Amino acid sequence: MNKAPRAVRPHIVLLGRCNVGKSTLINALCGQEVALVSPILGTTTDPVYKSMELLPFGPVVLVDTAGQDDASLLGVERQRLTARALRKAELALLVVTELPLLLSEEELLADLALRKIPSLVVINTHGQSLPAIHADVLAVNALNGEGIPALKNALAEKLSQVVIEPPLLHDILRGEGVVLLVVPIDKAAPKGRLILPQVQVLRDILDGGHRAVVCRETELGSTLRSLSEPPQLVVTDSQVFGLVAKTLPPAMPLTSFSIIMARHKGNLPQLTGATEALARLKPQDKVLIAEACTHHSQEDDIGRVKIPALLKERVGGELCITWQSGQTFPEELDYKLIIHCGACMITRQEMLGRLALTAELGIPIINYGVLLAYYNGILERSLRPFNTNS
Repeated sequence: MNKAPRAVRPHIVLLGRCNVGKSTLINALCGQEVALVSPILGTTTDPVYKSMELLPFGPVVLVDTAGQDDASLLGVERQRLTARALRKAELALLVVTELPLLLSEEELLADLALRKIPSLVVINTHGQSLPAIHADVLAVNALNGEGIPALKNALAEKLSQVVIEPPLLHDILRGEGVVLLVVPIDKAAPKGRLILPQVQVLRDILDGGHRAVVCRETELGSTLRSLSEPPQLVVTDSQVFGLVAKTLPPAMPLTSFSIIMARHKGNLPQLTGATEALARLKPQDKVLIAEACTHHSQEDDIGRVKIPALLKERVGGELCITWQSGQTFPEELDYKLIIHCGACMITRQEMLGRLALTAELGIPIINYGVLLAYYNGILERSLRPFNTNS
C-alpha cells in the first residue's frame, strides 16, 4: 500500500446553500479541478470525495455536498446523501457568502453541535475583498486563492485537536518480544497484498519498535518451534481462530485482527456485550450481516458462507439473514442481532454512528471476531490482552 485509504483519513465535509462556492473552495484547497463548478443551482448532486494531503496534519478527505436549500425534485434524496456523508465527518465546514448567518445556517450549526461534529464557518467572498472577521470565522476568496493558505492551516490545527486515533496494539506491547501474526491466504485475499487490518497492525508493531513474525496457519507449528522465545502475543485472522487456539499453549496470549479493529474503530464493550443475544437466537429470527466493503463472494466467504453456516448449526435452524455491503447502512433496522465486519473500510466516525444508532434502538451488534471467538469458547482469552472482560 503506497497511500492511505479513505477509511483511515479524517473526513472534512463542506456544507452550505446552493451556489455559495463549496465546489470552487474544494478545487482551491486541492489545487486542481476535482468538483464541477457551475452557476446552475443544484450542480452538485451526489457527494464528491477527494483525498489530499493537508500539511502539516496529513492525509484527509474533502467531501463536497449538495446545497442545503436544493428545492429540486431530487433535493430530499440529495439531503439524505449529505446526512450520510456527515456520519463520516470529523470536521464540517459551513460555507457562506456573508454575515450575519441566515436562520437556516444557524440551525445547521446547531444541528452539527447536537451531533458533536466540530465545525468552522468559512466566508467565500466570490471575488470581493476579504472582510474583517471575528476569531471563529475564516474568510477566503476561492476564485483567486486569497485566504486559502490560512484556511489550510486552520483546518490542520483543528483536526489535530479533534481527531483521536485509538490504539491498535502499541499500547499493550512491552519490550522487544515478538508478535506473531497468523495470516491465512484464502481465495478472497488480494493477490500480492495483505488486507488492510493486517497491514495496519503490522505497521503499528513496527512503529512501536517491536518485532513481528508473519506466517500462514499451515506453518504455525513450525514457526513457533523456530522462535527462540515464545511470542508476547499471537494475532490471528478470526476464521482460523479455533485452529490457532488449539495449536498454541493455553497460556499464550491470543487475539484476532477483527477484535483489534473492534477496539480501534468502535466500542469493544458494546460489541462484546452482544454475545448474550447469540444465546437467545431462535430459528427464523431476523439477522443483519453488515460488510463495510464490497467484494466478490467466494465459496468460503466468511460473512456470506462461514458465519451463516455456523449460526445455523448453533441455533438449530435457518435464520432470516439480510446482507448489507459497502458504505451504506440501513436507516430502518428491525433485527434481533446485527453482525458487523471489522469495519476496516469505513471511518471510525461512521462506525461509531452505526453503534450509536443500534444502541438507541436497543439492537445488539457484534463483531465477526467477537462472534467467532465466542463460538470457539475463547472470547475471554482473546480479550485478555486488552485487560477487559466486557
